[in-house]
Amino acid sequence: MNKNRLEAFSDGVLAIILTIMVLELKVPEEATFEALKAVFPVFISYILSFIYVGIYWNNHHHMLHSVTRVNGKILWANLHLLFWLSLVPFATGWMGENHFAKATMTVYGVILLMAGVAYWLLQSLIIGSQGENSILKKAIGKDFKGLSSPVLYTIGIIFSFFNEWLSGAVYIFVALMWLVPDKRIERLLEKQ
Repeated sequence: MNKNRLEAFSDGVLAIILTIMVLELKVPEEATFEALKAVFPVFISYILSFIYVGIYWNNHHHMLHSVTRVNGKILWANLHLLFWLSLVPFATGWMGENHFAKATMTVYGVILLMAGVAYWLLQSLIIGSQGENSILKKAIGKDFKGLSSPVLYTIGIIFSFFNEWLSGAVYIFVALMWLVPDKRIERLLEKQ
């Protein structure tokens, strides 16, 4: 099966996710800097989630660029990833509106964890279909970031029951860890 429809559909869903998130930013009724203070937590949660969705879009793009064909399992795994990412706007709005309350940080972390697991599953199915000598398998190698992210999300979720700020620090740390562009797939594709 050709991968073009999968890429186009995924890009469209991710664009809608970003659009929904920005629509959650409500314009204050008053034209004062004081009025902006009320929307500041929502804006901060938006920034973090925008970065996360951007990271997934970027890595998804690179991963699919290495794919030669897709099958039904890959299509379903991709939908599974998009499902969890589609919940990011809900968690983002809830977290920001409630000033990063513990329960909101827990739900946000669970969504991040499940999106990470879904991404790993998609990546594994692609490698399984492309073979152990595939560009993707060679590029990810031991995948330190991919393996450590679920552990860190779990730590963030546990922290959220005790201290929401520590939980948020973990989520920010994981985002910063992934913000550094990963050139492994690009380099291997350039060589071929």
